[in-house]
Amino acid sequence: MDVDTNQPLGTPTWIDLGVPDLDRAMEFYGAVFGWAFDVGPAEYGRYTSCLLRGRRVAALSAMYEPGAGCFWNVYLATPDCDRTAERARAAGGVLLAEPMDVMDQGRMAIVRDPVGAQFGLWQGRAHTGAQVVNEPGALVRNDLVTPDPGPAREFYAAVFDFTLDGNPDMPQADFTFLRRPDGHEVGGIMGAPGSTSSWSTTFEVAGTDEAVRRALDTGGSSDGPKDFLYGRLATITDPFGAQFSIITRPER
Repeated sequence: MDVDTNQPLGTPTWIDLGVPDLDRAMEFYGAVFGWAFDVGPAEYGRYTSCLLRGRRVAALSAMYEPGAGCFWNVYLATPDCDRTAERARAAGGVLLAEPMDVMDQGRMAIVRDPVGAQFGLWQGRAHTGAQVVNEPGALVRNDLVTPDPGPAREFYAAVFDFTLDGNPDMPQADFTFLRRPDGHEVGGIMGAPGSTSSWSTTFEVAGTDEAVRRALDTGGSSDGPKDFLYGRLATITDPFGAQFSIITRPER
């Protein structure tokens, strides 16, 4: 689906990935998802928009700090970045980057939540976020995976006014749906003992097995596809160590 407006508070609205080799990253992600790329000027760190149908779905960036590790960053929408950042601080979060303007594109901050997971806040202006979601080649889901889900649930409910619902389809899992006040599901929190707290990123694909093959052929790694309650799922590690998931959802 196409998106051309700013999303309500707490909705995952943008993702980006910093890499040590931008050309290699474009080769890999272009092969896996069929993305085209709009490479920005060198003075902006070659911040590169990933395009599907000519519309923004994500970004790759050469602004990478050696030793920091590679991971997909998720940005949650806010109509007031400064106010939401203060709510995050009051709820026990740490501001890794205070609210700042990104030219005329928007206003952002980076937060570490009380269980150690990092995420961004995005107040869109000229750049409202991903213009395509929930279709093959685009973002379909973000979930927080953590060994300590209790404090995470309290934090995100306090900051974003989320309601918290269990998942009756997966009674064996410690999984909580995050819903906006209007009832729309925006993600979830998965309790996973032994994990490292982080936000996961899942892209939709037309065929999980074929997408895994393309990833392997271009230098990625994967344990392979498996059938899951909500579709055929695989976790992929890109050539730089960044993990993401892909899913083919059942026909609706």
